[in-house]
Amino acid sequence: MTFTLAPELESIVRPGVLWLDGAVVTDHEPRLDGPLAAAEAAVRAHPPEEIAAVRSMYKKVGIDPTKRRPSSEALLRRVRKGDPLPRINSMVDVCNWCSLEFQLPYGLYDAAQIDGDVVLRLGLPGESYPGIRKDEVHVGGRIALADRIGPFGNPTSDSARTMVTAATVRALVIVFAPHETDPRHLAHVLAITSQRMTEFTGGRPSLS
Repeated sequence: MTFTLAPELESIVRPGVLWLDGAVVTDHEPRLDGPLAAAEAAVRAHPPEEIAAVRSMYKKVGIDPTKRRPSSEALLRRVRKGDPLPRINSMVDVCNWCSLEFQLPYGLYDAAQIDGDVVLRLGLPGESYPGIRKDEVHVGGRIALADRIGPFGNPTSDSARTMVTAATVRALVIVFAPHETDPRHLAHVLAITSQRMTEFTGGRPSLS
């Protein structure tokens, strides 16, 4: 199973890719209570600016980011309003924590539900998938992850087919970073994400 960035997105997205293996996903990890509360408090005390480059990434493919918000911006707006980060399960919670802190959209997928190699490309006309707790997610002309079956994720919302559950052992994490992102910063983001995943889920970085 490999990851490929399609040529049409090479000047738009600089994806960060992290494969995890050996994870134990729990519905609620109490060790995350303190770190998540601290992250929420830090954001409310010193709100980060919404990253203009992430919005620009959307605009470059013809998407209005104020109508279809990047997941990172949606989390930021939620926390700034006084709401807590959503608690889903230990692996999703770590992703949301990192996304809020770094203000980059994350995608998280159960690798066992991915069929074949993964490509990050523009969605084809008419392509869509059932979203997580949402209606059909249409990805035609949008930044989308796809496998042999079809698309299953994008920087706004992911699919029900590949969602992470308590049964997940191996996972794929994608950071949908804009092309302008400094590679050294993206490497730092991936290192912190990997460290937190290992600490709170037991997931270890995998070569593929």
